[in-house]
Amino acid sequence: MTEIRASFFIECEELLEAMQDGLQMMEDGTADADMVNTVFRAVHSIKGGAGAFGLEAIVRFAHRYETVLDAVRAERISVDPELVKLFFRASDHLADLVRASRDSTEIPVAQGEALVVALDTYTEADAAQADEEVEIDFQPLRLDLSLDFEDADEDDAPQSPCFEIYFAPDTEMFENGNDAPSILRALANLGDCEVSCDASKLPDLGKLAPETCYLSWTIHLTTDVDEAEIASIFEFVEGLCIYTISRSEAAPKDDVTTAVATLPDLEAGETAQMPDSPQPAPAQAEPPKDAARPTTSLPNPAQSVVRVDLDRIERLVNLVGELVINQAMLAQSLQSAGLSPHSDAMNGLEEFQRLTRDIQDSVMMIRAQPVKSLFQRMSRIVRESSAAVDKDVRLITDGETTEVDKTVIERLADPLTHMIRNAVDHGLETTENRLAAGKSTEGQVRLSAAHRSGRVIIEVADDGGGIDRARVLQIAIDKGLVPADAPLSDTEIDNLLFLPGFSTASTVSDLSGRGVGMDVVRTAIQALGGRISITSEQGVGTTFSISLPLTLAVLDGMVVEVAQETLVLPLNMVAETLTLTDANLNAIQPGVDVVRVRDGFVPLFDLGFHLGYRDKLDSLVDAVALLISHEDGRLAALIVDEIQDQRQVVIKGLDDTFYRAPGIAAATILGDGQIALILDPSDIIAQSADPTISAAAPLKAEA
Repeated sequence: MTEIRASFFIECEELLEAMQDGLQMMEDGTADADMVNTVFRAVHSIKGGAGAFGLEAIVRFAHRYETVLDAVRAERISVDPELVKLFFRASDHLADLVRASRDSTEIPVAQGEALVVALDTYTEADAAQADEEVEIDFQPLRLDLSLDFEDADEDDAPQSPCFEIYFAPDTEMFENGNDAPSILRALANLGDCEVSCDASKLPDLGKLAPETCYLSWTIHLTTDVDEAEIASIFEFVEGLCIYTISRSEAAPKDDVTTAVATLPDLEAGETAQMPDSPQPAPAQAEPPKDAARPTTSLPNPAQSVVRVDLDRIERLVNLVGELVINQAMLAQSLQSAGLSPHSDAMNGLEEFQRLTRDIQDSVMMIRAQPVKSLFQRMSRIVRESSAAVDKDVRLITDGETTEVDKTVIERLADPLTHMIRNAVDHGLETTENRLAAGKSTEGQVRLSAAHRSGRVIIEVADDGGGIDRARVLQIAIDKGLVPADAPLSDTEIDNLLFLPGFSTASTVSDLSGRGVGMDVVRTAIQALGGRISITSEQGVGTTFSISLPLTLAVLDGMVVEVAQETLVLPLNMVAETLTLTDANLNAIQPGVDVVRVRDGFVPLFDLGFHLGYRDKLDSLVDAVALLISHEDGRLAALIVDEIQDQRQVVIKGLDDTFYRAPGIAAATILGDGQIALILDPSDIIAQSADPTISAAAPLKAEA
């Protein structure tokens, strides 16, 4: 039961995600009837599963929620923006109930009661019976097979077409929260309906498996509706049962025991008693053989999915890392032996390297997940934050299918939460100020993700007033963070927002004003091996851009040597290599050199000097430089002593007990067993940049 319960909560997360998709389409005005049904089915499935485990709080709230959704589905209620907002809040609360039940934490009762009152205002006629309909008696469901027996009168035979329907549920149908009485009741609502139940496959009690459905039904339906409308009854259980629909010449005769489908209103957990004297079971156990043009729905071949504990995947990733290390060691040994590049051993090594790369890529794909679940969590943050500051805010997402390492996604939730709240509170103007600026009252926050140059770029953009740089600079001067006469560029002023304790809020609110937030964001992003940058335009808006590695396990690196130390730089940041000559070297002042790259100048940084390995080189002529490309298009050149190789390396994170030196991202083990540091070039350049270079606009490369 523990495993089944855990599986239920995993399925709940998937259903909640589907529900969010449907509600988002309803908010956008693009939802059709199928999407409304999807939202309804998600709530209904959660309710059904919760009833099986006795989670009464979930069942009761989900029942009130689905009552309103059912009214929308039946077009008794029209969808408006206020109702969609209520649905979003109800969805958030349902998610809270699921997670509280999963984690055995306190159930948020007060919030649920307020939402129930709000939901009942849309279905006042149904609300009075809601508590009676969802009375919970967690006993096994027993279906009464002697339900209001009546004999069909041949003299009153209807002139309407008669359909013969065969219905056999699959076990998965009940696992998804559906039940047979609901299907039979829906068919009975279409016309005159007679039902016979086949219980011939029901085994003795000692051999009965509770999870297996042994019953099937044959329904004779006399109705004016067409076959397509009858088939629509089964749309909720498509692929979860076997059913046939065929024309029948006449209603069944008296030699078959039938039951008029005036079924009791069975809800989750209600019990219908078995009759004392069971009626004879019908002889027919299979679909009619002579049915004319039957419409048959067989279970769809669903995509096979295996749920695996994350610990097992982590172990697999670690083993693949060790495989990469051993492959590098083998390559190093064969090269040291002086074997011919065309020897069988070297050819076998190349094949081994290819297979290792394929295995590594496959394992990384197992850990990769779309950022969709993370973006959906941010939708709730926007709703709660906008309500706290009384602003009308809309979240627009883009690139939800972008896949990132699961570890990255989990550790990105807190930084993104800070950034979303910052955009809502600081970035967007008040309603009055937006109207005065000629903008719509509804502010927009755009959250996007995309792959670029071997990294994932996540952006949080708002259409607010932009950064007031004069005010930011004045606050920094007043706090003593920068000198009053410091010649700071716009980018440097923007980066002041990341200083610890810096805040532009004039008052302390529930969201901001305490000086904690953006510095935490930058620290968390850097811990992931990423970087964060800001672009802002006064009156137009602000964009925060996060650049992250696709995985925290393996990277393609360039191995270099500096002052007899072996270092690794991410290969995706190296645009090209340069050899410095008198022709392309320029000194703009003593100790500050730049290199000409086509139509622009690029600042030079001596990597060995800035890492503290040695003094500055006396001459840069004939030195080797790596041209480093930043995400924002800026270029810089790092001087190294020698380029050794390009290879795949395994990332080994540094423990928190180590001093976190600027520019050092992680470490790796090379093929010869040597430990090498993995550098973050952007951090080194930012820490080493001369203020004169930073302020010199012409030095931005146009290459």
